[in-house]
Amino acid sequence: MEWMRRAACADTDPELFFPVSSEGPGAVQREEAKRVCTGCPVRAQCLEYALESKQRSGVWGGLDEHERASLHRGRRSRLRSSGTGRH
Repeated sequence: MEWMRRAACADTDPELFFPVSSEGPGAVQREEAKRVCTGCPVRAQCLEYALESKQRSGVWGGLDEHERASLHRGRRSRLRSSGTGRH
C-alpha cells in the first residue's frame, strides 16, 4: 500500500496508535495519536483501509475503534434506508 509511506505517522512509534486503555494515560495517548493524524495527507485512505479491513483496535485515519464502529453503523444505516444495502 503505497499511501502508507506518505502517512504522517510513517516515522512514529506504532505503539502510540494502540493505547492499552481508553482512560488515564491511554486516553492521553489516543489524543496524541489523533493529533498526528490531523494534518496527514493520506488520512482518508487510512480510514478507508481501516473500515474495509475491519480494524478493531487502534487509531486509524484519526478515529479510534469506537468512532470507526459508529461511522460503520451509520454507513450501513444509510445504505439500508436508501435501498442499496445488502439484505
